[in-house]
Amino acid sequence: MRVRGSELVGLFLGFLYLSVTPMSSARFVVEKNSLRVTSPDKIKGTYDSAIGNFGIPQYGGSMAGAVLYPKENQKGCKEFSEFSISFQSKPGSLPTFVLVDRGDCFFALKVWNAQKAGASAVLVADNMEEALITMDSPQEDGSSAKYIENITIPSALIEKNFGETLKKAINGGNMVNVNLDWREAVPHPDDRVEYELWTNSNDECGVKCDMLMEFVKNFKGAAQVLEKGSYTQFTPHYITWYCPQAFTLSKQCKSQCINHGRYCAPDPDLDFSTGYEGKDVVLENLRQLCVFKVANETNKPWVWWDYVTDFQIRCPMKEKKYNKECADGVLKSLGLDASKIEKCMGDPDADSENPVLKEEQNAQVGKGSRGDVTILPTLVVNNRQYRGKLEKGAVLKAICAGFEETTEPAVCLSGDVETNECLDNNGGCWQDKKANVTACKDTFRGKVCECPLVDGVQFKGDGYTTCEASGPGRCKINNGGCWNDSRDGHSYSACLDFGNSKCQCPPGSKVMVLKHVKILMNAKRKRHVIVLNVVVKIPGEVTSALAVEIFSISGITTPA
Repeated sequence: MRVRGSELVGLFLGFLYLSVTPMSSARFVVEKNSLRVTSPDKIKGTYDSAIGNFGIPQYGGSMAGAVLYPKENQKGCKEFSEFSISFQSKPGSLPTFVLVDRGDCFFALKVWNAQKAGASAVLVADNMEEALITMDSPQEDGSSAKYIENITIPSALIEKNFGETLKKAINGGNMVNVNLDWREAVPHPDDRVEYELWTNSNDECGVKCDMLMEFVKNFKGAAQVLEKGSYTQFTPHYITWYCPQAFTLSKQCKSQCINHGRYCAPDPDLDFSTGYEGKDVVLENLRQLCVFKVANETNKPWVWWDYVTDFQIRCPMKEKKYNKECADGVLKSLGLDASKIEKCMGDPDADSENPVLKEEQNAQVGKGSRGDVTILPTLVVNNRQYRGKLEKGAVLKAICAGFEETTEPAVCLSGDVETNECLDNNGGCWQDKKANVTACKDTFRGKVCECPLVDGVQFKGDGYTTCEASGPGRCKINNGGCWNDSRDGHSYSACLDFGNSKCQCPPGSKVMVLKHVKILMNAKRKRHVIVLNVVVKIPGEVTSALAVEIFSISGITTPA
């Protein structure tokens, strides 16, 4: 029987994967978020759920919703519109979290069908009693790629028993409210985030490769801002495998591996007979690692993002430019020392370990709270594996969730991650409409009411009911809330930029105090108005004129 090239590659890769496991006891960690039932009382409590590896989890935030279990299409494998079912929330009601059963189709398809019907989140109830697993996206073909890319809602797998509990409560006529919480999904111990991206230079592996390249290009700007500001410490990584010693002289090992079978990668097009080979990918992966190391030695680690992006654009496999010559051109254009990178890469034909790639193989093994890296691409933030769509806004939100609260850099308050809660009634925070100043600030964690810093002037207060300008420069903001006037080409103000006094009338002025003064208005209607606690100091002879002005503005006629 003749074995096709792609089948042979599949068999060989399976052997490669198996040959890795003796290196350590494989440990895949399921990343979880908290699910808290708030009603009904009988099932109140906190439960574990496993974050789906697609869609956009709300890292750093939480989401409340009402759980619905459809009477038809309970596995969610068909479009809910076929059953005239909609999960669109009515104005003023809680978002809808749809509960569906596991089985019969991909996890991602269930979520996609629920999202199209108006769901805000999806809970998938396991159909067997087992420990929670990670819901991953399928190996994308053309049809699944279209919907996976467009999933924007979060999802989570829940245990079978908990799923039955929720169904029983819903079928019993209870309103089941839950809160999905991702605030502790990423540790946030201090003011610096450490994150790593497990990636690959292969650009011919289908939709996942396309998605990875698009992410690197889109995220480069934000990554470089974070790195240049010393807010983050980023490290790229590349997965490699090794070939069993008994097969190092085989055609398969020679075409897929360097250093006599020690470091291998799958054939890019899954065909040994044509195109680029796995060892070409290993060499470029090694080059990109060395670009990072050399750039890091010059205190410019962010140059890695420039190299990888430019290499993707200038040296694609489909144009037969995925080679050393094209790579050298990219290095030269970025001012990188090609000789240092060559020295870092070492001899790929040597029958010895390559220290750079050996370090990568060791790093694949899970440490502490982080499991083994088995999925490509994989993002790790503060030693926790990220789950969800590899998209700029979603990843930035996860990284920002890794900062200790109040220490987030400005990029974390950008339009890519803000929640826009301040648009509704100013978020319930203090504001001065006249000065166009507000204490409401949108963040990736939700809105906060915090007295602002405006033009170098710090406002102080609780952020909800009061905020007052304080310190030098405060008189520039709405005159510090104090009296001011202009007369005969001169400006007068009771605002002081120094000292503890908030407002103090100018020196050398006469005083007019109108306190609890009853003034007769409109003699015909006999209506009285009380002017309370009005203190005005004005230099010179303009006191009586000012009094007339005050009363006139208030609609009051000065008594004779």
